Amino acid sequence: MALALLLLCVAAASLTVGAASTSVWQTMGDILAGREVSLRDRVVLWDIRVPRLIMGCLVGAGLAISGAIMQGLFRNPLADPGIVGVSAGASLGAVMAIVLGGMLPFAPLFGSWLVPASAFGGAWASTILLYRIATRQGRTSVATMLLAGIALTALTMALTGVLVYMADDTQLRDFSFWNLGSLAGASWSKLAVAAPMILLPVLLAPLLAPGLNALALGEAAAGHIGFRVERLKGTAILITAAATGAAVAASGGIGFVGIVVPHLLRLLSGPDHRYLLPNAALLGAILLVLADLVARVIIAPAELPIGIITALIGGPFFLWILLRQRGLAEL
Repeated sequence: MALALLLLCVAAASLTVGAASTSVWQTMGDILAGREVSLRDRVVLWDIRVPRLIMGCLVGAGLAISGAIMQGLFRNPLADPGIVGVSAGASLGAVMAIVLGGMLPFAPLFGSWLVPASAFGGAWASTILLYRIATRQGRTSVATMLLAGIALTALTMALTGVLVYMADDTQLRDFSFWNLGSLAGASWSKLAVAAPMILLPVLLAPLLAPGLNALALGEAAAGHIGFRVERLKGTAILITAAATGAAVAASGGIGFVGIVVPHLLRLLSGPDHRYLLPNAALLGAILLVLADLVARVIIAPAELPIGIITALIGGPFFLWILLRQRGLAEL
């Protein structure tokens, strides 16, 4: 309940604060008083800030809940969606579309959707390849998945580097802006495509809570309790890939949300995934909307890429986790 109320407060601030002086409270007052709302206020609120707010909530929830699932699956509080190469695959797909898109005969059919579609395709391709590598005789090895994810991430980043080297100045600037993440391109048409792809995994994720709680005891113990461990792992990977791939495709590369949010909630409310997963969705939405608000106002009327803000928050937090674990290990 507290997180839901906090999300409402942050959402109200996001709709009120910005480079334009339009306020949601003033607009609501005009509507209730029967006064006509100006065209400028309608455009700023309805066409710019509201889609941006909804997209921020969805992307933050998708990234945070993916991180919570990965940490439960790997039984490691430092795991996040990037550990299985989903984010790196999306980056490779995006840079391929930016650098090589003009050479593809079907590129005009996608129009402005070419980069998001390629990022989503790259995320799914890396996930499927990883799953095939880590699965043998119907059993998926989490350890193999971790090591293969590191290797695939290195490979995709190397290919991304080759394409970046080939890019011209305009293409390099486009990829750099995409890779840092932003909600500036949010619109109702993009929401119509991205919302179902992010919302469905987010709504399905809490169904994994009992299985993830059982996995904390070990795969053998979870199997003895009655859970189908291989199906659980496969479902968790697919949900993570769907949520992360769609979120990255919609907003670009935004890091640290998947690490910071689940770990912070574990410190505050414990490791029970029945509460951790839905709370992660709420806190992820809060964090990303708040980061977007800071990105919009800190150098207004220009704006910083949102990935810079999340990195400034997540980097010190990540170091704090490492130092805290080292301190506990020395006790």
